[in-house]
Amino acid sequence: MSIVPREIGVTPDLCIGGFQTFFLIAGPCVIESEEHAFSMAGALKQICDEASVPFIFKASYDKANRSALDSYRGPGQEEGLKILGQIKQELKIPVLSDVHETGQVEKAAEVLDIIQIPALLCRQTDLLLAAAATGKPINIKKGQFLAPGDMKNAVDKVLSQGNQDIILTERGTSFGYNNLVFDVRAVPIMKEWGFPVCVDASHIVQRPGGLGTASGGDAAFIPHVARAAIAVGADGLFLEVHDKPSRALSDKHNSLILNDLSGLLTTLRKVRRAVFRKRC
Repeated sequence: MSIVPREIGVTPDLCIGGFQTFFLIAGPCVIESEEHAFSMAGALKQICDEASVPFIFKASYDKANRSALDSYRGPGQEEGLKILGQIKQELKIPVLSDVHETGQVEKAAEVLDIIQIPALLCRQTDLLLAAAATGKPINIKKGQFLAPGDMKNAVDKVLSQGNQDIILTERGTSFGYNNLVFDVRAVPIMKEWGFPVCVDASHIVQRPGGLGTASGGDAAFIPHVARAAIAVGADGLFLEVHDKPSRALSDKHNSLILNDLSGLLTTLRKVRRAVFRKRC
């Protein structure tokens, strides 16, 4: 039986889930500069508008879980939220970023339209409760160490605060050393609880710690994972996108090239129409 997920109002002008077409959460892994963030957000918005795909801009203001101590983490919360807030107001784009500590949640909620819980922190009870208590939609990324069914515990923690605006994001499961695998069963399993399920087609092809002091990845497989995700019923996609991945300050090996996004979205809409037999 196909379960229609709860419809979530991200902004007064944007709803995701329900019978809506698939949505896209996309942007560079980390805020590299104000100029770059604005350029990427504007370009992504134009591509998504032309493809009629609902778009949410994402970029981290602090990548607290980088492999090495000297890896670039971002501009920090204060400056990062300022940049995201300007993008939100000036470009009229909803914004998403992640929180790593309970002390970050209050300020993040003043700016972000969706608060994200990183995969490595999806079992952190206090963080989930604090984020849920803001009343903002919460995107919980499934830990690489969890079976899909285990995410019900994270869902229950958010629901305990009266917050039903939950997105669950599949981002791969540990498969041997420095490798991940996408088990497509994760999508229908997590959709059983009635919330939109998103698939992170970028981090699924990541090779965590695969380069010793940094993560590697196989970006060429991103389109394959994305097509599989939509075919199996994912409500949204999460993509790291960069105009020049080779120069990206984080996740350069598992970022989609900006110029490839338009064609991919066109293909994904065809896949969705073929699977669901309706215009999307």
